[in-house]
Amino acid sequence: MDKFLEKLRKQSSDIPDLMRVFENCYMNTLNTTVKRMEDGTTHVITGDIPAMWLRDSAAQLRPYIFLAKENAEVREIIAGLVKRQFMCICIDEYANAFNASANGACWEKDFEDQSPWVWERKFEVDSLCYPIQLAYLLWKNTGCREQFDDNFKKGVKKILRVFRTEQYHEERSEYYFRRSNDYYRDTLSRGGKGALVKSGTGLIWSGFRPSDDACTYGYLIPANMFVVVVLGYLEEIAGKILGDDALQAEARLLKEEVHRAIEREGIVFTEEFGRIYAYETDGYGMYNLMDDANVPSLLSMDYLGYHGDTEIAANTRRFILSDANPFYYKGSRAAGVGSPHTMSGYIWHIAMAIQGLTSENRREKLEILERMAATTGGKGVMHEGFHCEDDGKYTREWFSWANAMYAELFLDYLGYRLER
Repeated sequence: MDKFLEKLRKQSSDIPDLMRVFENCYMNTLNTTVKRMEDGTTHVITGDIPAMWLRDSAAQLRPYIFLAKENAEVREIIAGLVKRQFMCICIDEYANAFNASANGACWEKDFEDQSPWVWERKFEVDSLCYPIQLAYLLWKNTGCREQFDDNFKKGVKKILRVFRTEQYHEERSEYYFRRSNDYYRDTLSRGGKGALVKSGTGLIWSGFRPSDDACTYGYLIPANMFVVVVLGYLEEIAGKILGDDALQAEARLLKEEVHRAIEREGIVFTEEFGRIYAYETDGYGMYNLMDDANVPSLLSMDYLGYHGDTEIAANTRRFILSDANPFYYKGSRAAGVGSPHTMSGYIWHIAMAIQGLTSENRREKLEILERMAATTGGKGVMHEGFHCEDDGKYTREWFSWANAMYAELFLDYLGYRLER
């Protein structure tokens, strides 16, 4: 780590203030959230909540893949996380967050028979995508293969089965989610079944967004885009690592099916921006036109590696970064995408980083890094959201995922990019 940081200091000698924030953010995750377990796996808490989210944990360790290229211990930490993620998926493929042990801790006990391993059982399509992505990126960039164990093989088959089931959520799925608190985004309508969607479109239903908020319409387009990308990864893994022709063919078939469905069902015409990708749809002709700060988002298409219609993608980006997006905010401190998960006027550091990571303009990347570093409320680390007029007003004292995104944008600005 010291060698890597010294190398980066030399490469960023003209931006020392940004480098100091990078060091704060980069060291934070390893120092505060990572725990090596006795079984050789790695448990990574999300930050101020003592549980591991499948999504967050993968995003938190992704910037360390650069370090893992040169360091065996870091490779083992990341491979250990993948192993633990797939162990968790084998316990409950519909859950999004897990405990370090079968201790029964949970946000709320939403199911009488809820596994003591499960912190929360919100079904989010992206939660099943992130572990595949991390396993693939670790292999492609370091050559590490130890993450592809028996639980990985069992887990990806469970994932494919869930994806196939949730293409026909109304008829085939037994999943439901009801929570008794008063926050409507924390539960699903129709007795926990969720908003009605048209089955057989090729799209995969998701109960919740990567913000952990309930979907307005069940077909979350950015999550389906992520599915297309990771199924391409799984296709390659099945062929080159696992030697499983049947799994390879199944991943390819579903990938192509979901991709066609996105380009057919997920696009809507707007008078101001032309044809754009919708954030959500129900398959019956209803669309939710917005974007959310959490990844996967529409803004993160290029970051994830989704290849769609380039003109429509450009139109969508213009829409997202405009006042037409109901969760785009401008203020004296910053401009960027927020989320209905937080209060009005709050911009998320994650979304600012994604804007930079998907920009082709190096100057814009630097400007976003500078703005992120200037909106920490004096803490020197990233938050969940902060008010666009006053960064002293923020949510979450520190947020490991947001720290990782700043670190990743900083590395990207210096020319560090993962092979995929």
